[in-house]
Amino acid sequence: MSAGGERPIIIKRIKKGGGGGHHGGAWKVAYADFVTAMMAFFLLMWLINTTSPEQKRGIADYFAPASVSETTSGAGGILAGTALGNEGTKQNGSQAIVQDASPDVKNPSDGKSKDGAKAADPAADQAKQDQAKQEAAAFASAQQSLAQALQDMPELAELSKNIIVDQTPEGLRIQLVDQEGRSMFNQGTAVPNDRAKLLLRAIAKIVNQLPNRISIYGHTSANSGGGKTKGDWSLSQGRADASRNILEGAGVDDDRIYQVSGKATKDPLYPDDPTLPGNRRIAIVLMREAPVLPPDRGP
Repeated sequence: MSAGGERPIIIKRIKKGGGGGHHGGAWKVAYADFVTAMMAFFLLMWLINTTSPEQKRGIADYFAPASVSETTSGAGGILAGTALGNEGTKQNGSQAIVQDASPDVKNPSDGKSKDGAKAADPAADQAKQDQAKQEAAAFASAQQSLAQALQDMPELAELSKNIIVDQTPEGLRIQLVDQEGRSMFNQGTAVPNDRAKLLLRAIAKIVNQLPNRISIYGHTSANSGGGKTKGDWSLSQGRADASRNILEGAGVDDDRIYQVSGKATKDPLYPDDPTLPGNRRIAIVLMREAPVLPPDRGP
């Protein structure tokens, strides 16, 4: 104690030890794993350098998945003994790949397989695809030609809204539709007016560029109350037949006419409103099928 009664302050300095001069043995395990991996790597490099191409192929096939095994690898090489067959099961390395005891063969007489299914004909499929492409290109060209004809002829330009051209599963469809105040036939009759005759003659020029057969359909609209009008069937049939007469008079061969029918109000262009004038129309369809052969070239 000091003369003033205060305790002296004592400071202790503690030195930390060095841990015995090492940090444990974990690094030895990691180093041993590294050395082992390097030895395995160099052994692998040595084996790859000393094996022949056939032996390498055998090794690759041996470790390949069973579902993709292709050869009887391993026979006579480094893996001489067993190999993987087509189905992935172990086979004798000296034997060939097991084949199906009863393969699916064609019957030469009918071109069918043994189970009765029609055998695929790549040449025929390719021919069908080529024909479909040619037909689509021809339809597109005819559609463009008709649009160009409507633009080039002043008397047809104002009637372009009465023409609808589209492609359907049945073929290229050209429709003459009524517009408000612009009908194609005289009211309640099957007699086409001058506008319809002009458009039908223009369509005949386009139709004559293609050899496809033609179907002609007549359509009528429902009355203002949404009901049917008496005589719709005969009226639609008569308008389709009158259109046929004009097409034939413009040069379309009558042998190309496949059918002429009236559908009355059964297939409206605007189902939401069957009373619209656009439902009254003539549909001329160039059918998707082989062209008509001349009478002297029939089968």
